[in-house]
Amino acid sequence: MSLYQPPLLHPVHRIGARTLDFRRRVALMAIINRTPDSFYDGGRTFALEAAVGAALQAVRDGADWVDIGGVPFAPGPALDAAEEAARVVPVIRAVRESSDVIISADTFLPSVAEAAIEAGATVINDTTGLANPDLARVAAEAGVHLVITHSLAAPRTAFPRPQYADVVAEVAEFLRRRSGYAQELGVPPENIIIDPGHDLNKNTLHSLELTRRLAEVAEVGYPVLAAVSNKDFVGETLDAAKADRVEGSLAAGVASIMNGARILRMHNVPAAASAIRMTEAILGWREPAYLRHNMGDANEPATLA
Repeated sequence: MSLYQPPLLHPVHRIGARTLDFRRRVALMAIINRTPDSFYDGGRTFALEAAVGAALQAVRDGADWVDIGGVPFAPGPALDAAEEAARVVPVIRAVRESSDVIISADTFLPSVAEAAIEAGATVINDTTGLANPDLARVAAEAGVHLVITHSLAAPRTAFPRPQYADVVAEVAEFLRRRSGYAQELGVPPENIIIDPGHDLNKNTLHSLELTRRLAEVAEVGYPVLAAVSNKDFVGETLDAAKADRVEGSLAAGVASIMNGARILRMHNVPAAASAIRMTEAILGWREPAYLRHNMGDANEPATLA
């Protein structure tokens, strides 16, 4: 099994209380949507207690990171900043009080980002590619990490029939330029993460091409976040409903790791944690939990447990 090693400008990232060496580690980001209309769970974690409980359960299940959002990416009416903050800040605060897990706020509004950082977030996850440059200024002032995602539409607006001459080359160039712009606004390069934005203003063929050629995005030099979980490109490829996309999502995630992704954003945390840790072990980055099989004079009898 060949492995692509991305030319990371800064391989080791200190994010809050945790240190990640992306030369030998893949971080698992769990998704917590405090929205009544989440595309995946339909509002299952909209209640405050449910959102906090889901985040802490994700940590117990192996997540290194929880991404907390109050507004879906999908087109729709704008949500007032105060209302968005009211959704995400109490969750961030409660999770921070209970765990040193990495917490990102999924927002494109600077005032929400400020409130999230004050509550304990150490990453701002912007799915709009810095549509509002003040978001980078907030991250820079607070010294937190910033995720820069490729997307073409204005926030929460439709972008019908996206066209690319070469989707991978164009995404990589966009992320290179926006990362440079973030640095001009004060964000240090060691605090930048990039996301090619699977499915965001892209059709299924575009997202498959991005996954296959993700190494070209990783060549930009920043850790790559792959948000492939339960996306429409998985569903359309496999003719699978949202509830039946786990296996396809895991396959896309492992393919992304092999092509340079170092953060996976996933819904099904226990399954994703197992897939990531197994991949790390195959690559020689992680020791097995134990060694017993064929390690003695005779194998232990097989059990059904």
